[in-house]
Amino acid sequence: MNLSSLSFFRSLRTVNKQFAVVGLGRFGRAVCSSLHHLGYEVLGVDFDEKRVSQVLTDQWAAHAIQLDSTSPSALKEAGIFEFDTVIVAIGNYVEESVITTMNLKENGVPHVVAKASSEIHEKLLRKVGADHVIFPEHEMGCALARSLTRPSILDRFELDPDHSIVEVVVPAEFDGRTIAELELRSRYGLNLLAVSQGEKFEINPSPVMRLYKGSVMVVIGSNRCIDRLPV
Repeated sequence: MNLSSLSFFRSLRTVNKQFAVVGLGRFGRAVCSSLHHLGYEVLGVDFDEKRVSQVLTDQWAAHAIQLDSTSPSALKEAGIFEFDTVIVAIGNYVEESVITTMNLKENGVPHVVAKASSEIHEKLLRKVGADHVIFPEHEMGCALARSLTRPSILDRFELDPDHSIVEVVVPAEFDGRTIAELELRSRYGLNLLAVSQGEKFEINPSPVMRLYKGSVMVVIGSNRCIDRLPV
């Protein structure tokens, strides 16, 4: 799993390995498939029976059922309220998304992650108790823009809106110089976490280690400082 995928999945902390995903559109199916292949037990839920059948046929989740998530009784009967984490992936139907999120929180689901399609949608989801709200299309667009304008930054894990961990190609300006000589902390405000050694990474590399153009380093710091790197 790469760094960018962690930005979403880090929010899915739970004491067991069971997740429910409500809404089996493209985003919901992708979440189901990723969690399923990571070894977690996933229940897919959708009002559309064809989508449910597709998830089961393609083995994107261990289980999938058809129900109306705006009905608290239907959710209760299906056992959805017993899950520690439920992802509401209904992005294009605001009313259904908000009602589903409200039903889940009012009936004791500890951690609800909801997909929003607009800022107003986000505000409504937070009002009814969503623990984490995401904008997949917006985040994907930002990631694409960064990859086009800063191609040397291979991957990015956003810790918060102002700080990130990035995987970046060692710039030509750093070629042949030791980590100590580069003074990344004093000159750039960054901390070096790892440097690639062939197919593996050297974690917490020695200050006397030399960096070479074309290899990869992983640094942590503010986005403002990361943007100062000569890449």
